[in-house]
Amino acid sequence: MSRPTHSPASLPEGCAVPRFEPLRVRGGRQRLRRALGRRRRAPAAILTMAAAALAVAGGSGEVSADPPPRAAVKEQRRAAPVRLVSAPVRIADAATVRLLRPGDRVDVIAAPHSPMGGSVTARVVAAGARVDEVPPEGETRPDGGALVVLSVPRPTATALAGAGVTSRLAVTLC
Repeated sequence: MSRPTHSPASLPEGCAVPRFEPLRVRGGRQRLRRALGRRRRAPAAILTMAAAALAVAGGSGEVSADPPPRAAVKEQRRAAPVRLVSAPVRIADAATVRLLRPGDRVDVIAAPHSPMGGSVTARVVAAGARVDEVPPEGETRPDGGALVVLSVPRPTATALAGAGVTSRLAVTLC
């Protein structure tokens, strides 16, 4: 491979750097000593300001060795955000599922299978669950059920999975 050659006419003219005297900074050591002296005073000033702010705010500055009351601990636990999981749920009536849209809130009700056709007691398994996904139009099982994906806390998802095995599930819109 050959290198491209440049003619002297195609190169820009060089520029010269002007000569200048070296810079001399006087008193550099004095400035350094002053800066170090200020560094020692800065934490003291910050601590003084913090103490004054606490005094104005009414803080006594004492730390309690007693644990917080149980009610306060329970309140903190309730305030913690609940992590939601996606739970697929087979609803017995596909016509009811066609009424649902993503974002709807539903209660999931479990009714145990009754082989004799006697009276059954239904129970609410999940209250106020948010619908994430619904099946496309016409996608149902031969027995008439349809799969819905709900967004619920993890313990509720476990209860839904257990109820789906032992009971027929239905939904009501909230």
